[in-house]
Amino acid sequence: MLPISANDEQVELLERWVKAGTTPQNIALRSLIVLEAHRGRSDKAIGESLKTSQPTIRLWKRRFVQGGPQALTQVAPGRGRKPQIKRQKITALIHATQHRKPPGQTHWSCRTMAKAKGVSFKTVQRIWNLHGLKPHQSRTFKLSRDKRFVEKLTDVVGVYLNPPDKAVVLCVDEKSQIQALDRTQPGLPLKKGRCGTHTHDYVRHGTTTLFAALNILDGKVIGQCLPRHRHQEFLKFLRTVDGEFPPELDLHLILDNYGTHKHPKVAQWLAKRPRFKLHFTPTSASWTNLVERWFRELTEKAIRRGAFISVADLEAAIQTFLDNYNEDAKPFVWTASVEAILAKLGKVKAIYDTLH
Repeated sequence: MLPISANDEQVELLERWVKAGTTPQNIALRSLIVLEAHRGRSDKAIGESLKTSQPTIRLWKRRFVQGGPQALTQVAPGRGRKPQIKRQKITALIHATQHRKPPGQTHWSCRTMAKAKGVSFKTVQRIWNLHGLKPHQSRTFKLSRDKRFVEKLTDVVGVYLNPPDKAVVLCVDEKSQIQALDRTQPGLPLKKGRCGTHTHDYVRHGTTTLFAALNILDGKVIGQCLPRHRHQEFLKFLRTVDGEFPPELDLHLILDNYGTHKHPKVAQWLAKRPRFKLHFTPTSASWTNLVERWFRELTEKAIRRGAFISVADLEAAIQTFLDNYNEDAKPFVWTASVEAILAKLGKVKAIYDTLH
């Protein structure tokens, strides 16, 4: 039995081919054969489950070992139906997808690419699926330009992975300008075959700012809604945090570089309370502060679909969510090491530098 060993990238690609509804059935079958063999199943077991002959199983296992996943999409010379689209045209289509844009537009669609290359949109769709291309999707990113990036990252990650003894670690930040939005008409209720709805227009009733501190040990959150997010409000929240924990415990706060957190009056207040230890995240790296993950929970589950007739109504909803969350809080566990993060960022920077 020919052993199969595929790396993570190859396994991901094969699984995507199997799941895609537009993948040709013969390629999906070949991918399943390789995946099953990679998982250690025997040729006999694969044949019985996929109802495939032993010679076919051995053939595509051998092809994969020789040429990787792309070999599963190719037909041996002189066999199978003759390709209707030449390899050069497919290569040109893939290159255009990755390196060009349609005139006056930001990205390709199946139909704009089909028109540009003189093929059917189904052909474009099939080629994109086989090569994992998704021009209709995009993600945001930002590379930090902080000169002390490694130093700050090492400090914050060190606190996550090796919390200090006899101390509490709190991820602190403010979610500012939370709008109390009321819909102009009542939404239609959820029912079979129809999702819940709300009107696209709204009425603004003011804003509030939520100051929050996430305890990384038990996942509980200290929250306080205040009208603004100046240093005065931040000091008021720090006093609230100070009163929540016994005086013998040190408080390690993970913060971003917002000016309020470094205001002279804040620094003066902290200097009189040495149990507060501040750890600043790198600039433009809010993802290193775990309280941002909790803010997403709040937004998705309590704010985005809500309708609020006043700021007080909004603050009451936030407090209700906070109370219920803390009753069954679960911590967000940080697992990434500094080395793993820097290695990943190094790859991104290498790609970024080649494009600019």
